[in-house]
Amino acid sequence: MPDSDVDQPFPDLLRAQIRHGLTAAQQYLSAAVYLDSDRLPQLAKYCYGKSDENRAHALRMVQYLLDRDMEVQVAGLNEVRASFESPRSAVAFLLDSERTSAKQITALADAARTSGDYLGERFIQWFLKEQVEDVAGMTTLLNVVDRAAGDLFDVEDFISRELRAAPRADLTAPKMAGTAKN
Repeated sequence: MPDSDVDQPFPDLLRAQIRHGLTAAQQYLSAAVYLDSDRLPQLAKYCYGKSDENRAHALRMVQYLLDRDMEVQVAGLNEVRASFESPRSAVAFLLDSERTSAKQITALADAARTSGDYLGERFIQWFLKEQVEDVAGMTTLLNVVDRAAGDLFDVEDFISRELRAAPRADLTAPKMAGTAKN
């Protein structure tokens, strides 16, 4: 029997968050292309990776709704910014986007708790942890860009040195739609 999502704010907010997540993925992709065209390969690579990560987060949300037999549709995206005044403005814009995403995920957690959706509350906990890490990471990156005072080679070196490690598989992550089932 499907879970009923009539008059439940959490599933509706989660469906909206899928759109936000896919938009964030496209926004990171747009920033990566901008940075790549500005010949900043390390910063671009970092943003390409964050694009993939945001897409994966949205697909985890899709899978959750599928697992609960709730309605899910993937529709269009919100507006994506295609150009930036500088690499610093791109990083600052992405940090603001991460802060907005953190507020949206917090609202999801609040909606799940308020409505007594304990499965939803449990599901969203992993995303709260991710948002803390994402905001902290982009804050650090913006601080490094600011400290570099225009010397983007220092930023490239920082990313190469400090952010180069391939992410380890997070065994606590919710499963993602479109991946092989075990």
